[in-house]
Amino acid sequence: MMAKRYFYTQQKSLPTQKLINSPVTALKFDAQIATMLQWAKKSESKVVCVANVHMLIEAYREPDFACVLENADIVTPDGMPLVWMLKLLGVKNQNRVAGPDILVELCRLAPEHDVSIYFVGSERRVLEQMRKRIEVQFPHLKIAGMEPLPFRPLTQQEDDALIQKINQSQAGLVLVALGCPKQEYWMAQHKGKIQAVMIGVGGAFPMFAEIHKRAPLWIQKSGLEWLYRLIQEPQRLWKRYWNTNGMFIYLAVKQLLTQRISERQ
Repeated sequence: MMAKRYFYTQQKSLPTQKLINSPVTALKFDAQIATMLQWAKKSESKVVCVANVHMLIEAYREPDFACVLENADIVTPDGMPLVWMLKLLGVKNQNRVAGPDILVELCRLAPEHDVSIYFVGSERRVLEQMRKRIEVQFPHLKIAGMEPLPFRPLTQQEDDALIQKINQSQAGLVLVALGCPKQEYWMAQHKGKIQAVMIGVGGAFPMFAEIHKRAPLWIQKSGLEWLYRLIQEPQRLWKRYWNTNGMFIYLAVKQLLTQRISERQ
């Protein structure tokens, strides 16, 4: 019943492919970025979920969270396992659409489209470090605002004030870093209230701020970035990977085998 308060069904015009019962947008990186910018120029209230193995397993286990992904406007294939699975299911030209790459590309292209960006979440020190790097790397980007949020839920008054600040800033893009699934629920709850494209980029903020190092490109392409992150943050991530990776492999193999059997009949 909870899901009905947050979500409503919409017509999906972008191609999607079901992975572990969740829809993933089957478009290349550039096309997904272009779509986000097109919506941002029109100040459309949209939700973009950046999906990895953890997110799909969370959706498989939690019906309310599954509803979030089902009603998102874009669900990008962040993790390489999702990209490989899309290719095995027939989306031959699919590439990775990862949170850190989305952040950098939007910062690069937003000024060309006269679109400003509002950054929500993470910690103040991370946001301050991000601002310094943006000023050097993307001097023409207009930062509409930067708002760290407390770990506790916002009061209704605080939430209303934040919505007003974001809308008054006329930001076309709102990048949200609250962690999965908190950021996805937050975006779903604010759809129709915040007149901008909301994109949940998870750990992209500290990576961009160079507080956390991103894996070398060869590790990213090999699908082992999760291991690189685990080594950096073992206490936070070991339990997540232990609980999700094995189940994803089982469900992915099951889906692929089911499709192969269906195709032969």
